[in-house]
Amino acid sequence: MRGLIVNRQCVCGNTWKMLVAAASGHTVVLVDQSDEILKKSTKGIEESLKRVIKKKFADKPEAGAEFIKKTLKNLTTSTDAASVVHSTDLVIEAIVENLEVKNKLFQTLDKFAPEHTIFASNTSSLQITKMANATTRQDRFGGLHFFNPVPMMKLVEVIKTPMTSQKTFESLVDFSKAVGKSPVSCKDTPGFIVNRLLVPYMMEAVRLFERGDASKEDIDVAMKLGAGYPMGPFELLDYVGLDTSKYIIDGWHSLEPNNPLFAPSPLLNKLVEEKKLGKKTGEGFYKYK
Repeated sequence: MRGLIVNRQCVCGNTWKMLVAAASGHTVVLVDQSDEILKKSTKGIEESLKRVIKKKFADKPEAGAEFIKKTLKNLTTSTDAASVVHSTDLVIEAIVENLEVKNKLFQTLDKFAPEHTIFASNTSSLQITKMANATTRQDRFGGLHFFNPVPMMKLVEVIKTPMTSQKTFESLVDFSKAVGKSPVSCKDTPGFIVNRLLVPYMMEAVRLFERGDASKEDIDVAMKLGAGYPMGPFELLDYVGLDTSKYIIDGWHSLEPNNPLFAPSPLLNKLVEEKKLGKKTGEGFYKYK
């Protein structure tokens, strides 16, 4: 299968999707906004592969070198998605979480992609159906939600809209398995499975702190030691990105304004307004050096 991963303002997780696809034998084109970003991504992929072979091919350096060579051979890059989509079987979109921007991209690619090409979004919060409706291939449109860090996290949520054909759904499931993941299926409901449960949990932790019922430190310790979670909710919010979390909850609130689980947080809004976005800016609910 020849795949196209369209990415903007490249982050590690999206580069990793490209890596796991290429390492499993798929031919992949990574598209981003500039050659500079693409060079940075390619360098990151090469460094990641070197780390992989140290573990996977510790006693077989020649086999490790061959693995890197084959994987990199499967990778190409471009700054123009429309010019390369004509030879793809699957498009995975991983750009900014903005429905208007995503729809504009899909409308453009829809004009140039072959009839059989499947479109998939890696969105964690927006409705797949609204993106599919922006194209002429509603039956060949679905969701592929990977989890970070992609090489370690086995889960992929495969999202089926009311228009997604069974053939398309099965193709997305097969692709997920082919790249070494464990797919689960979900309808096009806000947050799918994981985030539908996880985001309200994190937001309720913020409300608990906002009310002064407990400190953020104690809430994190309680959930790690009491529930066995690897991270507390505030640590997780900082890791995910406070802006990303805010966009998710704002989107859900607009869909279901009377649902208390989707109520916005004044504190979260304030931190995002102050550009305190978590680990990526060095300051969020916690400070980072």
